[in-house]
Amino acid sequence: MVVSDMDGTLLLDDGTVPDGFWPLLDEMVGRGIAFVPASGRQLATLRRLFDGRGAERSLSFIAENGTLVTHGDEVVSTTTVSDEFARTVVDAVRAAREDGADLGVVVCRTDGAVIERVDAPFAAECAKYYVELEQVADLLEHCRDVLKLAIFDFGEAAVSAQRYFSGLDQQVVVSGKHWIDIMDRDANKGHGVRALQEALGVTAARTVAFGDYLNDVEMLGAADHSYAVANAHPDVAAVAARRIPSNAEEGVVLELERLLRSR
Repeated sequence: MVVSDMDGTLLLDDGTVPDGFWPLLDEMVGRGIAFVPASGRQLATLRRLFDGRGAERSLSFIAENGTLVTHGDEVVSTTTVSDEFARTVVDAVRAAREDGADLGVVVCRTDGAVIERVDAPFAAECAKYYVELEQVADLLEHCRDVLKLAIFDFGEAAVSAQRYFSGLDQQVVVSGKHWIDIMDRDANKGHGVRALQEALGVTAARTVAFGDYLNDVEMLGAADHSYAVANAHPDVAAVAARRIPSNAEEGVVLELERLLRSR
């Protein structure tokens, strides 16, 4: 099994899949190697990235930072937070905005995502990662079946995470320079990898994982063959077994070519 983060890892800086990846995907599928996109992105958004490539229906996906895991058309696992906790996070974001923080929150549900902030800059950032996205008048009325709450910070996400959300009774993950993901304390990409390993009968010794940011740490720990791209966060590079070239240099493609040719 090959598991890869998307943004900052496999994807180029413009958010597209490198052209050289597609022949490798076909080869992996043909050889019975499961390729698993693993991302904070919505499942519908991940599926769109691979739409029309012929092999997409046999892919597994670890979406929403591990809170939703699928294999083909089957849901392998979901991990949600309580309605009450989701409303607590929405209230915390509103309070932070009153304090001057430039934040917006996406309530990521099993049936799609909803937002209430409507300005164009925020909506544009959300549209990059959420295909199924609806604007609503009051998020508090839509806090059910919530996989995670994704907070976009036009400033520094790491600073806001510590200042406004560190006291929450669940997991707070800085998943990018401007994104904070809040979800169940047991949910992460590593949990998703282990769920798929069990479902597909794949061991950690036969799992390869690629990542770049803090939400990839547990995922790399679930694979015996772990790689950090050259642009990875230092804490991610520290836990990976090996380093490869950056996403802009198509490091994942280069390493997959090497691995496939060596076997």
